[in-house]
Amino acid sequence: MSTVNLSLQAMNALAKEILIAHNTNEVNAEQVASALTAAEADGQKGHGASRIPSYAAQAKSGKVNGHAAPNLTKVAAAALRVDARSGFAYPAINLAIEAVSELVSETGIAAVSIANSHHSGVAGHQVEPLAQKGLIGLSFANGPQGIAPWGGNKGLFGTNPIAFAAPRHKKKPLVVDMSMSKVARGKVNVAAQKGEPIPEGWAVDKDGNPTTDPQAALDGTMLPMGDAKGAQLVLMVEILAAALSGSQFGYEASSFFSGEGASPNVGQLIIAIDPGPFSRKTFAQRMEHLMRAILDQPGTRLPGVRRFDLRDAAAENGIDLPQELFNDLQSLRG
Repeated sequence: MSTVNLSLQAMNALAKEILIAHNTNEVNAEQVASALTAAEADGQKGHGASRIPSYAAQAKSGKVNGHAAPNLTKVAAAALRVDARSGFAYPAINLAIEAVSELVSETGIAAVSIANSHHSGVAGHQVEPLAQKGLIGLSFANGPQGIAPWGGNKGLFGTNPIAFAAPRHKKKPLVVDMSMSKVARGKVNVAAQKGEPIPEGWAVDKDGNPTTDPQAALDGTMLPMGDAKGAQLVLMVEILAAALSGSQFGYEASSFFSGEGASPNVGQLIIAIDPGPFSRKTFAQRMEHLMRAILDQPGTRLPGVRRFDLRDAAAENGIDLPQELFNDLQSLRG
Protein backbone atom coordinates (compact mmCIF):
# COMPACT_ATOMS: atom_id res chain seq x y z
CA MET A 1 0.00 0.00 0.00
CA SER A 2 1.39 3.39 -0.98
CA THR A 3 1.91 5.98 1.72
CA VAL A 4 2.59 9.69 2.06
CA ASN A 5 5.18 10.96 4.53
CA LEU A 6 4.39 14.09 6.53
CA SER A 7 6.38 15.91 9.17
CA LEU A 8 4.61 16.26 12.50
CA GLN A 9 4.31 19.99 11.85
CA ALA A 10 2.64 19.35 8.48
CA MET A 11 0.28 16.80 10.02
CA ASN A 12 -0.68 19.25 12.75
CA ALA A 13 -1.25 22.08 10.27
CA LEU A 14 -3.37 19.88 7.99
CA ALA A 15 -5.58 18.65 10.84
CA LYS A 16 -6.02 22.17 12.17
CA GLU A 17 -6.92 23.56 8.74
CA ILE A 18 -9.53 20.85 8.17
CA LEU A 19 -11.13 21.38 11.57
CA ILE A 20 -11.32 25.16 11.14
CA ALA A 21 -12.92 24.61 7.72
CA HIS A 22 -15.53 22.42 9.42
CA ASN A 23 -16.94 24.78 12.03
CA THR A 24 -14.28 24.62 14.75
CA ASN A 25 -12.64 27.70 16.24
CA GLU A 26 -8.87 28.12 16.12
CA VAL A 27 -8.27 27.55 19.85
CA ASN A 28 -10.08 24.20 19.83
CA ALA A 29 -8.72 23.18 16.43
CA GLU A 30 -5.15 23.66 17.64
CA GLN A 31 -5.69 21.47 20.71
CA VAL A 32 -7.48 18.73 18.78
CA ALA A 33 -4.87 18.77 15.99
CA SER A 34 -2.07 18.51 18.57
CA ALA A 35 -3.72 15.49 20.19
CA LEU A 36 -4.24 13.72 16.87
CA THR A 37 -0.66 14.44 15.82
CA ALA A 38 0.68 13.16 19.14
CA ALA A 39 -1.30 9.94 18.65
CA GLU A 40 0.21 9.46 15.18
CA ALA A 41 3.70 10.12 16.53
CA ASP A 42 3.23 7.42 19.17
CA GLY A 43 2.04 4.89 16.60
CA GLN A 44 -1.54 5.03 17.94
CA LYS A 45 -3.07 5.38 14.49
CA GLY A 46 -6.57 4.48 15.63
CA HIS A 47 -6.58 7.78 17.53
CA GLY A 48 -4.68 9.82 14.96
CA ALA A 49 -5.24 11.02 11.41
CA SER A 50 -7.85 8.34 10.74
CA ARG A 51 -10.16 10.26 13.09
CA ILE A 52 -10.00 13.55 11.17
CA PRO A 53 -12.79 12.82 8.64
CA SER A 54 -15.28 11.82 11.34
CA TYR A 55 -14.25 14.68 13.63
CA ALA A 56 -14.74 17.12 10.75
CA ALA A 57 -18.15 15.65 9.89
CA GLN A 58 -19.29 15.90 13.50
CA ALA A 59 -18.11 19.49 13.89
CA LYS A 60 -19.74 20.50 10.62
CA SER A 61 -23.10 18.97 11.58
CA GLY A 62 -22.94 20.40 15.10
CA LYS A 63 -22.89 16.97 16.72
CA VAL A 64 -19.69 18.24 18.32
CA ASN A 65 -19.65 21.91 19.26
CA GLY A 66 -16.38 23.07 17.73
CA HIS A 67 -16.70 26.43 19.47
CA ALA A 68 -17.38 25.12 22.99
CA ALA A 69 -15.30 26.52 25.85
CA PRO A 70 -15.10 23.98 28.70
CA ASN A 71 -16.23 25.18 32.11
CA LEU A 72 -14.36 24.32 35.34
CA THR A 73 -16.02 24.14 38.77
CA LYS A 74 -14.53 23.23 42.15
CA VAL A 75 -17.10 20.94 43.78
CA ALA A 76 -15.24 19.89 46.96
CA ALA A 77 -11.90 20.45 48.66
CA ALA A 78 -10.09 17.98 46.39
CA ALA A 79 -12.64 17.56 43.61
CA LEU A 80 -13.20 19.40 40.34
CA ARG A 81 -15.72 19.09 37.54
CA VAL A 82 -15.23 20.17 33.95
CA ASP A 83 -18.19 20.47 31.60
CA ALA A 84 -16.98 19.95 28.03
CA ARG A 85 -20.31 21.38 26.83
CA SER A 86 -20.69 18.86 24.01
CA GLY A 87 -17.38 19.96 22.53
CA PHE A 88 -14.23 18.04 21.71
CA ALA A 89 -12.68 16.25 24.67
CA TYR A 90 -9.14 17.60 24.33
CA PRO A 91 -9.74 21.22 25.43
CA ALA A 92 -11.66 19.91 28.45
CA ILE A 93 -8.92 17.37 29.25
CA ASN A 94 -6.19 20.00 28.98
CA LEU A 95 -8.10 22.28 31.34
CA ALA A 96 -8.66 19.37 33.73
CA ILE A 97 -4.98 18.35 33.78
CA GLU A 98 -3.84 21.89 34.49
CA ALA A 99 -6.39 22.42 37.26
CA VAL A 100 -5.94 19.08 39.02
CA SER A 101 -2.14 19.51 38.94
CA GLU A 102 -2.47 22.75 40.86
CA LEU A 103 -5.03 21.42 43.34
CA VAL A 104 -3.09 18.26 44.23
CA SER A 105 -0.21 20.37 45.54
CA GLU A 106 -2.59 21.49 48.30
CA THR A 107 -4.49 18.27 48.94
CA GLY A 108 -2.09 15.40 48.16
CA ILE A 109 -4.72 13.67 46.05
CA ALA A 110 -7.32 15.24 43.78
CA ALA A 111 -9.76 14.19 41.09
CA VAL A 112 -11.55 15.85 38.20
CA SER A 113 -14.56 14.51 36.33
CA ILE A 114 -15.26 15.61 32.76
CA ALA A 115 -18.89 15.66 31.64
CA ASN A 116 -20.65 16.01 28.28
CA SER A 117 -17.46 15.06 26.47
CA HIS A 118 -16.34 13.25 23.32
CA HIS A 119 -13.70 10.77 22.12
CA SER A 120 -10.72 11.25 24.42
CA GLY A 121 -8.02 9.69 22.24
CA VAL A 122 -4.87 8.13 23.68
CA ALA A 123 -5.55 7.50 27.36
CA GLY A 124 -1.87 7.62 28.23
CA HIS A 125 -1.69 11.23 27.04
CA GLN A 126 -4.10 12.20 29.81
CA VAL A 127 -1.80 10.94 32.57
CA GLU A 128 1.70 11.33 31.14
CA PRO A 129 1.69 15.13 31.77
CA LEU A 130 0.90 14.44 35.43
CA ALA A 131 3.85 12.07 35.75
CA GLN A 132 6.09 14.67 34.11
CA LYS A 133 5.11 16.95 37.01
CA GLY A 134 6.12 14.29 39.56
CA LEU A 135 2.57 13.01 40.13
CA ILE A 136 0.87 9.65 39.76
CA GLY A 137 -2.00 9.83 37.29
CA LEU A 138 -5.01 7.62 36.62
CA SER A 139 -7.63 8.13 33.92
CA PHE A 140 -10.88 6.41 32.98
CA ALA A 141 -13.14 7.09 29.99
CA ASN A 142 -16.29 5.64 28.50
CA GLY A 143 -17.59 5.75 24.96
CA PRO A 144 -20.44 4.63 22.71
CA GLN A 145 -21.61 1.06 23.10
CA GLY A 146 -19.08 -1.45 21.89
CA ILE A 147 -18.99 -4.23 24.52
CA ALA A 148 -21.87 -6.36 25.78
CA PRO A 149 -22.20 -7.39 29.42
CA TRP A 150 -20.75 -10.86 29.93
CA GLY A 151 -23.26 -13.42 28.69
CA GLY A 152 -25.18 -10.80 26.72
CA ASN A 153 -25.19 -10.05 23.00
CA LYS A 154 -26.00 -6.34 22.84
CA GLY A 155 -23.43 -3.61 23.42
CA LEU A 156 -24.00 -1.53 26.53
CA PHE A 157 -20.54 -0.24 27.40
CA GLY A 158 -17.80 1.52 25.51
CA THR A 159 -14.36 -0.01 25.09
CA ASN A 160 -13.56 2.18 28.09
CA PRO A 161 -9.80 2.84 28.13
CA ILE A 162 -7.85 3.26 31.35
CA ALA A 163 -4.37 4.65 31.88
CA PHE A 164 -1.82 4.95 34.67
CA ALA A 165 1.38 6.96 34.80
CA ALA A 166 4.07 7.25 37.46
CA PRO A 167 7.13 9.50 37.56
CA ARG A 168 10.68 8.18 37.50
CA HIS A 169 13.83 9.90 38.67
CA LYS A 170 15.59 11.52 35.69
CA LYS A 171 13.87 9.07 33.32
CA LYS A 172 10.78 9.08 31.15
CA PRO A 173 7.68 8.17 33.15
CA LEU A 174 6.14 4.74 33.32
CA VAL A 175 2.90 4.84 31.30
CA VAL A 176 0.35 2.02 31.17
CA ASP A 177 -2.49 2.49 28.70
CA MET A 178 -5.08 -0.06 27.67
CA SER A 179 -8.52 -0.46 26.21
CA MET A 180 -10.91 -2.78 28.02
CA SER A 181 -11.64 -4.54 24.73
CA LYS A 182 -9.15 -7.06 23.41
CA VAL A 183 -8.00 -4.32 21.03
CA ALA A 184 -8.93 -0.67 20.75
CA ARG A 185 -11.97 -0.04 18.54
CA GLY A 186 -9.92 2.54 16.65
CA LYS A 187 -7.83 -0.32 15.22
CA VAL A 188 -10.97 -1.85 13.79
CA ASN A 189 -11.91 1.52 12.29
CA VAL A 190 -8.48 1.77 10.64
CA ALA A 191 -8.91 -1.74 9.20
CA ALA A 192 -12.32 -0.76 7.83
CA GLN A 193 -10.81 2.33 6.18
CA LYS A 194 -8.11 0.18 4.58
CA GLY A 195 -10.51 -2.58 3.58
CA GLU A 196 -8.46 -5.12 5.52
CA PRO A 197 -9.78 -8.02 7.63
CA ILE A 198 -9.31 -8.17 11.39
CA PRO A 199 -8.15 -11.25 13.31
CA GLU A 200 -10.84 -13.56 14.63
CA GLY A 201 -11.34 -13.12 18.36
CA TRP A 202 -11.42 -9.31 18.33
CA ALA A 203 -15.16 -8.88 17.86
CA VAL A 204 -18.52 -10.42 16.98
CA ASP A 205 -21.15 -9.20 14.52
CA LYS A 206 -24.61 -7.89 15.44
CA ASP A 207 -25.88 -11.47 15.67
CA GLY A 208 -23.13 -12.48 18.09
CA ASN A 209 -21.11 -14.48 15.56
CA PRO A 210 -17.30 -14.24 15.36
CA THR A 211 -16.23 -12.02 12.47
CA THR A 212 -13.13 -10.89 10.62
CA ASP A 213 -15.07 -8.17 8.76
CA PRO A 214 -14.17 -4.82 10.37
CA GLN A 215 -17.46 -3.18 9.37
CA ALA A 216 -19.44 -6.08 10.81
CA ALA A 217 -17.36 -5.68 13.98
CA LEU A 218 -18.16 -1.96 14.17
CA ASP A 219 -21.84 -2.80 13.73
CA GLY A 220 -21.55 -5.55 16.34
CA THR A 221 -19.62 -5.63 19.61
CA MET A 222 -16.01 -5.88 20.71
CA LEU A 223 -14.91 -8.68 23.01
CA PRO A 224 -13.57 -7.68 26.43
CA MET A 225 -10.02 -8.48 27.45
CA GLY A 226 -9.96 -11.15 30.11
CA ASP A 227 -13.44 -12.39 29.20
CA ALA A 228 -15.75 -12.30 32.26
CA LYS A 229 -13.19 -10.55 34.48
CA GLY A 230 -12.59 -7.95 31.81
CA ALA A 231 -16.32 -7.36 31.48
CA GLN A 232 -16.46 -6.46 35.17
CA LEU A 233 -13.61 -3.98 34.72
CA VAL A 234 -15.55 -2.44 31.83
CA LEU A 235 -18.50 -1.95 34.19
CA MET A 236 -16.28 -0.31 36.81
CA VAL A 237 -14.88 2.14 34.28
CA GLU A 238 -18.37 2.91 32.94
CA ILE A 239 -19.45 3.91 36.44
CA LEU A 240 -16.31 5.96 37.19
CA ALA A 241 -16.37 7.80 33.87
CA ALA A 242 -20.06 8.23 33.11
CA ALA A 243 -22.14 7.85 36.28
CA LEU A 244 -19.70 9.85 38.39
CA SER A 245 -19.67 12.76 35.94
CA GLY A 246 -23.39 12.60 35.18
CA SER A 247 -22.70 11.80 31.54
CA GLN A 248 -24.18 9.39 29.01
CA PHE A 249 -23.64 5.66 29.35
CA GLY A 250 -22.33 3.80 26.32
CA TYR A 251 -25.74 2.56 25.25
CA GLU A 252 -27.08 6.14 25.40
CA ALA A 253 -24.21 7.76 23.48
CA SER A 254 -24.11 8.28 19.73
CA SER A 255 -21.23 7.09 17.55
CA PHE A 256 -17.79 8.75 17.50
CA PHE A 257 -17.49 7.80 13.82
CA SER A 258 -20.56 9.47 12.30
CA GLY A 259 -21.71 13.06 11.80
CA GLU A 260 -25.33 12.08 12.43
CA GLY A 261 -27.15 12.06 15.73
CA ALA A 262 -27.01 13.93 19.01
CA SER A 263 -23.79 14.72 20.86
CA PRO A 264 -22.27 11.62 22.54
CA ASN A 265 -21.84 13.49 25.86
CA VAL A 266 -19.71 10.77 27.45
CA GLY A 267 -17.46 11.23 30.47
CA GLN A 268 -13.94 10.93 31.81
CA LEU A 269 -12.29 10.88 35.23
CA ILE A 270 -8.71 11.88 36.01
CA ILE A 271 -7.08 11.31 39.40
CA ALA A 272 -3.78 12.87 40.46
CA ILE A 273 -1.71 11.75 43.46
CA ASP A 274 1.36 13.40 44.97
CA PRO A 275 3.45 10.34 45.95
CA GLY A 276 5.74 12.27 48.31
CA PRO A 277 3.51 12.54 51.40
CA PHE A 278 2.12 9.00 51.03
CA SER A 279 5.58 7.41 50.77
CA ARG A 280 7.45 9.71 53.16
CA LYS A 281 9.54 10.84 50.18
CA THR A 282 10.68 7.30 49.33
CA PHE A 283 8.56 6.83 46.20
CA ALA A 284 11.28 7.58 43.65
CA GLN A 285 13.69 5.17 45.31
CA ARG A 286 11.09 2.41 45.60
CA MET A 287 10.05 2.89 41.96
CA GLU A 288 13.60 2.39 40.72
CA HIS A 289 14.03 -0.75 42.84
CA LEU A 290 10.91 -2.18 41.17
CA MET A 291 11.91 -1.13 37.66
CA ARG A 292 15.34 -2.74 38.09
CA ALA A 293 13.77 -5.94 39.40
CA ILE A 294 11.63 -6.13 36.26
CA LEU A 295 14.42 -5.34 33.82
CA ASP A 296 16.86 -7.73 35.48
CA GLN A 297 14.84 -10.58 33.98
CA PRO A 298 15.85 -11.34 30.36
CA GLY A 299 13.23 -10.54 27.76
CA THR A 300 11.33 -7.99 29.81
CA ARG A 301 10.58 -4.37 28.99
CA LEU A 302 8.61 -1.60 30.63
CA PRO A 303 5.22 -0.49 29.30
CA GLY A 304 5.35 2.56 27.04
CA VAL A 305 8.97 2.20 25.93
CA ARG A 306 8.07 1.37 22.35
CA ARG A 307 5.76 4.40 22.21
CA PHE A 308 8.56 6.72 23.32
CA ASP A 309 10.85 5.23 20.67
CA LEU A 310 8.24 5.76 17.96
CA ARG A 311 7.71 9.33 19.16
CA ASP A 312 11.40 10.11 18.84
CA ALA A 313 11.52 8.55 15.37
CA ALA A 314 8.45 10.49 14.24
CA ALA A 315 9.97 13.76 15.39
CA GLU A 316 12.95 13.07 13.16
CA ASN A 317 11.41 11.24 10.21
CA GLY A 318 7.74 12.24 10.23
CA ILE A 319 4.77 9.87 9.95
CA ASP A 320 3.38 7.81 7.07
CA LEU A 321 -0.28 8.04 6.11
CA PRO A 322 -2.01 5.69 3.69
CA GLN A 323 -2.36 7.38 0.29
CA GLU A 324 -6.15 6.96 0.31
CA LEU A 325 -6.49 8.60 3.72
CA PHE A 326 -4.19 11.44 2.67
CA ASN A 327 -6.32 12.01 -0.43
CA ASP A 328 -9.44 12.12 1.72
CA LEU A 329 -7.83 14.67 4.01
CA GLN A 330 -6.76 16.82 1.10
CA SER A 331 -10.36 16.93 -0.12
CA LEU A 332 -11.46 18.23 3.31
CA ARG A 333 -9.11 21.23 3.39
CA GLY A 334 -10.59 24.72 3.56
